[in-house]
Amino acid sequence: MSVLIVIPARYASSRFPGKPLAMLRGVDGTSKSLIERSWRAAQSVAGVAQVVVATDDARIEDAARAFGAEVVMTSPDCANGTERCAEALRSVGEDYEIVVNLQGDAPLTPHWFVEDLVAGMRSDPQADVATPVLRCDGRALNGFLQDRANGRVGGTTAVFSRSRHALYFSKEVIPYTSDVYDDGANTPVFHHVGVYAYRPEALYAYGDWSAGPLEQLEGLEQLRFLENGRAILCVEVEARGRQFWELNNPEDIERIEGMMREMHMS
Repeated sequence: MSVLIVIPARYASSRFPGKPLAMLRGVDGTSKSLIERSWRAAQSVAGVAQVVVATDDARIEDAARAFGAEVVMTSPDCANGTERCAEALRSVGEDYEIVVNLQGDAPLTPHWFVEDLVAGMRSDPQADVATPVLRCDGRALNGFLQDRANGRVGGTTAVFSRSRHALYFSKEVIPYTSDVYDDGANTPVFHHVGVYAYRPEALYAYGDWSAGPLEQLEGLEQLRFLENGRAILCVEVEARGRQFWELNNPEDIERIEGMMREMHMS
């Protein structure tokens, strides 16, 4: 009943080349790279047998080994983090129950997000994949809407059925609402947190499917599972006073550093 965490990291990025090596300054003035902060977030998760960084770039490999991470080198032909996780699992060669993809652009991911995700997978045998969703407050939703108005992708939103199985994910803000929300108010919009848990069989099957039209249009790797009829469990997680944001654009560095200061993160 073991869990492997894989942190996929690539240097090439159309929106932010070299993103894993971008530096983030904590409240104490100490700067650490994005990939190191993501690795440290993974180390705080309970019940994990192994954590590896999966990359195809020697610069990321060197940086990761320097702060003590285990690194698995993967092919530059991997189209996304899910494909990179599948290759990393083959390289590690262990019989894991669940493989977690903790994407390297989410350094603010709290440990309980991943722990709740693994628990959700174990409680739903019909789920091939699971991913956390976080109900947006007005502040988060207004940030998404402002980003879209300025032509930026601020995050991904999710809609799901009563059984919590995903219906769709989008870089647009869904579902649509015309209401105006105060910063602390709950909204009907759920932020998709960029973490996945896979059953190994589903992870291996993923690489055998070609990218479908929805994945290509949205640029969202998880849509390949939905387009092939696989169930994705959306596990609602609680912020517990923590803020969450992914580093998608260079402009996000200032935003994340501000959140780190507010949360007194070093």
